[in-house]
Amino acid sequence: HYIKFTCLNKEKIGKVHISKKILIISCGFLQFCYILFMITKETEVKPMNYKTVYQGASAEIVEKKSRFIADVFPVSSAEEATEYLEKVKKQYWDARHHCWAYVIGVENVQERCSDDGEPSGTAGKPILEVIRGQGLHNVLIVVTRYFGGTLLGTGGLVRAYTAASREGLSHSKIITRIYGFKLKISTDYTGLGKIQYLLAQKNIPLLDTAYTDSVDITALVSQEEEKHITKEIIEGTNGKSQIQKEGECWYAVVEG
Repeated sequence: HYIKFTCLNKEKIGKVHISKKILIISCGFLQFCYILFMITKETEVKPMNYKTVYQGASAEIVEKKSRFIADVFPVSSAEEATEYLEKVKKQYWDARHHCWAYVIGVENVQERCSDDGEPSGTAGKPILEVIRGQGLHNVLIVVTRYFGGTLLGTGGLVRAYTAASREGLSHSKIITRIYGFKLKISTDYTGLGKIQYLLAQKNIPLLDTAYTDSVDITALVSQEEEKHITKEIIEGTNGKSQIQKEGECWYAVVEG
């Protein structure tokens, strides 16, 4: 509409230019807001899957008569980690060192470690590096040392605390916590076989299957697979299935 005014006199053209300039700025601002909104929607932080300790364990190694006992715990807060640390100290009250490290959180990660009297960087940091190296979250490792009378040197200490931490984790049960959805899949009996096949191919865990006049399957699907598996089920049953999200959840498949 403003372009039509270009044939008017200079005063009006000037006014039009001002209006047009304001209009462009306004449009630009609105466009900026729209793009910002779209970016925010597209890059909205989604919960990430992560590895953690489901069941901790205790393990021991011996290096030149020094005993290194690693205790592994799943923890969700610094306070909980402190409680476990105090329990270990009471259990091994006569030990010389209780070195430890933890990684807590998934997005806002807290990392702490302690050499507890060992030479700086020879105990707490190696334990922390083992946790980092395995990509674990919400875990505490405490390595207790009973001195065997022989000095190990800085390199020997680093290797010993590293080996003890790995040994403790090797005896622990580690899982991947998956963020996803609980889906209710309703179908007739002709589509049941196809759905069961698709879910089995994707290793999707089933919570329940109810058989009445139709079949209702409750399954857990990760956020990465949800749209894809929904499309495959609808297409595979020629649109005769109904899929409903019943909620968001964290889950993990634990063997044994």
